Amino acid sequence: MIELPDLVAGGLAVGTLSALALGGGLLRARRQRARAHAEIAALRTRLDGTVRAFTAEVEHLAAQRVPAAARQVAHRHLDVPGPLQPLTVGTPLGIALENVLLALQSEVLSQRTRVDAAAQAGMRGATREIQAALYRLQDALRVLQQRYDDPELAQTLFRLDHENEQSLRRAQVTAVVCGAWVGLAREESHVVDAVTGGQARLAGYQRVRVHNHLEPGTALVSHAVEPVAIIVAELLDNALRHSSPDTDVVVGLEHVHHGVCVTIDDAGLGMTHDERERAQRLVAGDEPILLTALGDPPRMGLAAIGRLTRQFDLGVDVSSASPYGGVRAVLRVDSHLLSKVDPEERPPAASTPRTTRRPAPERTAPSPTYGTENPVAEPAGHHGSRDADGLPQRRRRSRVAVPEDSAAVRPARRPEEAAAALGALQSGTAAARSGADEPATGQVAGDGTDQTDQTDHAEGGAAR
Repeated sequence: MIELPDLVAGGLAVGTLSALALGGGLLRARRQRARAHAEIAALRTRLDGTVRAFTAEVEHLAAQRVPAAARQVAHRHLDVPGPLQPLTVGTPLGIALENVLLALQSEVLSQRTRVDAAAQAGMRGATREIQAALYRLQDALRVLQQRYDDPELAQTLFRLDHENEQSLRRAQVTAVVCGAWVGLAREESHVVDAVTGGQARLAGYQRVRVHNHLEPGTALVSHAVEPVAIIVAELLDNALRHSSPDTDVVVGLEHVHHGVCVTIDDAGLGMTHDERERAQRLVAGDEPILLTALGDPPRMGLAAIGRLTRQFDLGVDVSSASPYGGVRAVLRVDSHLLSKVDPEERPPAASTPRTTRRPAPERTAPSPTYGTENPVAEPAGHHGSRDADGLPQRRRRSRVAVPEDSAAVRPARRPEEAAAALGALQSGTAAARSGADEPATGQVAGDGTDQTDQTDHAEGGAAR
């Protein structure tokens, strides 16, 4: 039998061990609780830091990145700031913020395009009415030019006609930028006539010097005449506006492998690299045109060129500098837009510069000359002189004389001179029809110019 003291001692030992085990468990539980509280505090601190960082990132997005992204839609050279924390780049948060910016830019561009399309539609309607009124005014001025014979009145009418032509050009360019058609359908015309026609629409046209090196009869197909005239007028307008009034703008017309090139050189300020790149993008017509992107007030010349180059398959390059220090603009007209007309049946306007290209000399087979070792070919169309027996005589080789008038370039007359001459011609004609007894041959007009020279001046004025 187990004695009572042993049982008591055993119970006390078991109780002690149980108390120790329970105390250890309680101690461990307290430590775990303390550790859990520490972890919770750390997580709360991290969460508070994350919330503050996210809040700062969203505020930075709203205050800096969103406005910059909206401005970048209109000005692509502007940069959009990055996130405040570079570590967020590539994370789900960073990707979500970038998607916000992309969605914003897409919506801004869509709304901007819609608003601009509505503005262009309104501008088309307004310019259509303005063009119609200007065309009516042009017809009325030309009727007056034909009706009255006073030289001073004719000169005033020509000046008003020229001012009206400039207003019509601006309205036409605005309509083209807004998506309207060019507005005129012409028949086939000489390339040089289209170039001088564009020149005549400008103020300061007297500073333009045209050098025509095309073959006679080089013409444009009917649907390319007016676009070429508009493009040349706008390129010349830029050259005249951005160069000194005492300098000339040089225009050259040349044949190239794929067609014809019109080269325009000015001695103006030139353009910076960024300006030249932007101008080249506009004239290439690769980007959609928005009125809000053309400045205030809108500068529509290059935008109109871009519309026309895309519609009529023309090429314009403004990326190179002029040898005179300004800008060189080159208009390329490919062969499929060119045609050939007979310069005898349909000559160019009297005021246009004549071509400096000489026709190729005709080659004839050399005919032997009696009594000489070096036969000399006679010039084409010349049979030489013969002796009494009818045999050809030997003669020294000589150059074929070229008439001076064939190589001379006839200067373009000013509208004022043409107007005065036309008025004098009309006055003389009216006097002759009124029953004058003196013969009209060699009669001198009121301004001291004979009838032949008056007719020549009148043709030049009418061609302009």
